[in-house]
Amino acid sequence: MKDLLKLKSSLLEEIENILNAQVKIEAHASAVYLAMSAWCDDQGLDNASKFFSNQSDEERAHMLKIFNYISARGGKPISPEVTNIPQDFESFRGVFEQALEQEMFVTEQINEIADRCAKAKDYVTFNFLQWFLAEQVEEEYVVRRILELFDVIGEEGTGRWEIDRHLVKVAFDGE
Repeated sequence: MKDLLKLKSSLLEEIENILNAQVKIEAHASAVYLAMSAWCDDQGLDNASKFFSNQSDEERAHMLKIFNYISARGGKPISPEVTNIPQDFESFRGVFEQALEQEMFVTEQINEIADRCAKAKDYVTFNFLQWFLAEQVEEEYVVRRILELFDVIGEEGTGRWEIDRHLVKVAFDGE
């Protein structure tokens, strides 16, 4: 009986595949944030470095949440290969612009998965995804608020360090 249960997944193959694709997206996001953290550290932007390090940890936690969900539903989660991680960035603002683009892409992907779950009448997975959708609202909000600091303070002179100092409050306000 135990072997029979292992063979039967309650996930449709299509849903399992798109969830595994999302595992890879989350792993990639985690690695990109880690690279951003290293870049900010190299620039002497300690708070931004910590912010991106924390973001990297969060994305890895998101990856594991989906990975474990696939397993719990009897599916086969796939440990992703992560490649093409940028190691250098053009500007401080550019790092946050890229972070926002990444978060918006993740939101789009989660929405697409939710749509496909609804069409497949997989309401269990649809319900599971609601947490991720709410999380994406927060993720995008925080990065947008940080980008507003660039508009208000500017990067000239000591602006970079002022932004770095202020982003701690923005990051905590969003959580």
